Amino acid sequence: MKITGSIFIFSHTFVDDLFKNIPMHKIKRNVILIALPLLMAMIFYGCDVVKQAQKMVNLTQCQFKIQSVDNIRLAGINVQNIKSKNELGLMDVQRLMTAIATNSFPLTFTLNVGARNPNTSAAGMSAMEWILFIDNIQMVSGRVSQAVTIPANQGSAIIPLNINLDLKKILKGKTADAILNFGLNLAGSGNKPTRFMMKIKPTLMIGQYPLTYPDYISVGTEFTSH
Repeated sequence: MKITGSIFIFSHTFVDDLFKNIPMHKIKRNVILIALPLLMAMIFYGCDVVKQAQKMVNLTQCQFKIQSVDNIRLAGINVQNIKSKNELGLMDVQRLMTAIATNSFPLTFTLNVGARNPNTSAAGMSAMEWILFIDNIQMVSGRVSQAVTIPANQGSAIIPLNINLDLKKILKGKTADAILNFGLNLAGSGNKPTRFMMKIKPTLMIGQYPLTYPDYISVGTEFTSH
C-alpha cells in the first residue's frame, strides 16, 4: 500500500508540473491522451524524463504552418518562379515535354515547415511523420528523423523536408499539358505556397520510449492552433 500511495502522490505531482503552464480550458483531448503514456514512462524511467515529457506537452500547444517551398525543379529544370508555360524558354519547354513522354516526370523541392512555441519552456520532437497534399491531392508521405527544439516564448523553428515525387505516376491519365501545368506556380504569390497542405504526426523519445502524437495535425500556410 505504501508503494501504491507513493506512486499516486508522485504521479499527481508529475502531472501537475507538466500542465502547470497550460490554462485548463486549453487542455484538450490530445493533451489528455498523451498524459498516461508519459506517466508510464516516468514510472519506468524515473524523474529524469520530466524535462523530455514537458517538451511533448508543450508541443501540443505549438502552432505549425507551411513556411515556404524552395528549389522547385521539374525534370531537373528550375521552375521556382515560373507561373505558366509561357514564361519558360523554348529549350526548357522542349526538354520538359520530352521528359513527360518518358516513364517518369520528377518534381523535387524543399518544403519548409515552420513551428512556433507560445509556452514559457521549450517544446520538441525526435521525429515526424508527414503526408503532403497539393490541390487536395495526396502526393507523397514520409518520416523525418530529425530532433527539433522549438524555443520558448514565441520562439520558432524550421523543419526542412526534401520532397521527391513522380508527377507522371501521381497524375496518371492526365494530359502532358495538365501534368506540366500542375508542376508550375507551386511557390505561390510572395513565396506563399497556398496550393499545399500537410498532415504531421510528431514523435518524442521519453527515455527509451517513443511517444507519438495521437492524431495527425493539419498544417496550412497560416499558423493555427490544433
